[in-house]
Amino acid sequence: MAKKKEEPSYTEAIAEIERILGRFRSEEMDVDSLAAEVRRATELIAVCKDKLRKAEEEVNNILEA
Repeated sequence: MAKKKEEPSYTEAIAEIERILGRFRSEEMDVDSLAAEVRRATELIAVCKDKLRKAEEEVNNILEA
């Protein structure tokens, strides 16, 4: 059975997004990998949004206590 891929931390996800953007901006990204890179960046952005939402909820719960 395949193991579920571990989700990156917020910091790791941001760093990977920045690396993808850097390759895109420097035109190091070829057309063949463009779609895969955009897909990965989209996944990472979703991870970051989810982590930020959860952190906001937790902080709000602490402040309401």
